[in-house]
Amino acid sequence: MRRAGRVTIAQREALDTLLPSYALDLTGPFDAEGVFGRVAPCWLEIGFGNGGVLLDLAARFPDVDFVGAEVHDPGVGRLLIGLHEQRLTNVRVHHGDVTDLFSGCIPNDTLARILLFFPDPWPKKRHHKRRFVQPVRARQLAQLLCEGGVLHAATDWQPYAEDMLAVFEAEPLLTNTSASGNFAPDADVRPETHFERRGRRLGHDVWDLIFRRGP
Repeated sequence: MRRAGRVTIAQREALDTLLPSYALDLTGPFDAEGVFGRVAPCWLEIGFGNGGVLLDLAARFPDVDFVGAEVHDPGVGRLLIGLHEQRLTNVRVHHGDVTDLFSGCIPNDTLARILLFFPDPWPKKRHHKRRFVQPVRARQLAQLLCEGGVLHAATDWQPYAEDMLAVFEAEPLLTNTSASGNFAPDADVRPETHFERRGRRLGHDVWDLIFRRGP
């Protein structure tokens, strides 16, 4: 969901001048080898927020290629500034709804990892239908993963964590790496995020879910 937000002068300039160099081309099917000029694992981060996680991971894993999707203008601008300052070339950005990438843009059996960190929990019951994680979405995500690929989600909202766990465990293409009914014991590659720090200040715990495509 696109949100209103204050865009700084630097972020607006980045959107205007840097985005064309980093934007994902949606005119045809996504070809990671053609886009990045090499054969490498490709990870997708859904809703990268202010871009901090994506910048951290892209710097830590130079042999991995990344696609980040985000609708929030300030966050996209901030990420672009970071990519430019750190001279990172292994990231492409979709400034829009990630579902644009699901309808034949990213081929199935392509991604090595999908990251979904701290999505909007839509806590009111009447808004649950707006939650990103739904059964049909779990199937779409699972199909995008290559065999053995990983779906990693995290939230600081326990009811949403329990709901995601149930949805992912009901998807036959996915297997819980922590055994049925369990959350992941650690955050794996995920760095601490802005939303996580905010949640912990509010006394929230954090739940990670790590699923693998295949048995």
